[in-house]
Amino acid sequence: MNYKIYFLLFLFLFSCTTNNITKKDTSVVEHIDTFSAKGFTLVFKDHLKKRKIVSKKLDDRSLLIFQKNLKKDTSVKITNLINNKSILAKVGLNSKYPNFYNSVISQRIFDELELNQDEPYVEISTVSVNSTFVAKKAVMYDEEKEVADKAPVDGISISDLSINKKKIKKKNEVENFSYIIKLADFYYENSAKLMQKRIKDELSLNNSRIIKISNTNYRVYFGPYDNLKSLKKAFDDINPLNFENIEIIKL
Repeated sequence: MNYKIYFLLFLFLFSCTTNNITKKDTSVVEHIDTFSAKGFTLVFKDHLKKRKIVSKKLDDRSLLIFQKNLKKDTSVKITNLINNKSILAKVGLNSKYPNFYNSVISQRIFDELELNQDEPYVEISTVSVNSTFVAKKAVMYDEEKEVADKAPVDGISISDLSINKKKIKKKNEVENFSYIIKLADFYYENSAKLMQKRIKDELSLNNSRIIKISNTNYRVYFGPYDNLKSLKKAFDDINPLNFENIEIIKL
């Protein structure tokens, strides 16, 4: 009789332990499920919508972005990889935009990150934040703008205008613009060479390169490119291959 009681007690304790482990594992999986993408962003302008380059409209003042790989309302952190400034935002409606860009952002986000229009290189990464916090920031911005619009013009000093112009000019200067387009990484060198042959056969492109990262990592890439125009053209030339994980890397 005692053996039965001990056996039942053992089963009960084992069941509790199993449930605890399952719950813990689930939380770990949720934490690991993240997304990150580095590349160039596109600042929304009305003419992009009119010319059907971007399919949806984005408000200049919003803290929303378009990102093809993420669901609507996903919280993200956008980081300017040139000056390391970052801002929290949310993913808006699903919108079409050129594959060269990893996102479309509002004018407000562009300004707050102090991005350079000739080198808008950013990282988009998912974050676990309270969505209410992001929404409140957007409301605060609208309230501040309303106050600013109603503020009297008299007494506002513009003596720093020349200094601001100098800052803007400096911000738009691009130093050491050098990027490659990483097509793929391979475990074997022969696999990388086969990819190089495929590029030549299908696209008639002879300028792909292979670099040995380690004994088990061989990278197929294009570049480097020293300006945004040539980088974008090269990307468009490669795009017919329909690779999902093409990455633009700053050297």
